[in-house]
Amino acid sequence: MTRPSTGAIETISHRVDRLTIQIDDSFDGFRGRYERAVPEFQTDRFDTLIEKSVDWHTILDATAENAPHDFIIYWSSEFTSLMGLAGDRGRCVSYLMGNHTIAQRMYRYNPAVMLHAPLRTAIIEDADRATWFTVDRPSTQFGSFNTPQITKVGRELDHKLAALLEHLGAPVPAALTEG
Repeated sequence: MTRPSTGAIETISHRVDRLTIQIDDSFDGFRGRYERAVPEFQTDRFDTLIEKSVDWHTILDATAENAPHDFIIYWSSEFTSLMGLAGDRGRCVSYLMGNHTIAQRMYRYNPAVMLHAPLRTAIIEDADRATWFTVDRPSTQFGSFNTPQITKVGRELDHKLAALLEHLGAPVPAALTEG
């Protein structure tokens, strides 16, 4: 006989601001610039460091080398071909972009922050061939944990995202530079 769970259930409603920014470049042009500024996670390198049980300072140094603009791509997938089978004309590549050393500063307070870390981003080309970059504003995601230390890092991520957009020559939403 299965006994019903007696565990607590918590439901947290929160507002998330999605930022969708029109890019003055082609889909391929912006994608190339983005992927050069936000390189792929060096899986083999970090697997070796984990196997060697290096100290956190070594991880911080290796991450700084891997993330020249504070962010790393952990995963990406282009959905254009698959969705094209349904007759859709838009293009989209989606990413998980983040930095594990920044996430760790929130993780210590609540490991559930990994629900939003790394950040989800997407580069889109719509039916009119306009290019867009979209991301949920980090501070609105991490603020939902109602922990001042996590909220502070979320605001820091807003600023780091603003700096990345500026580096990419993209418009920077004012919301990212507040506070």
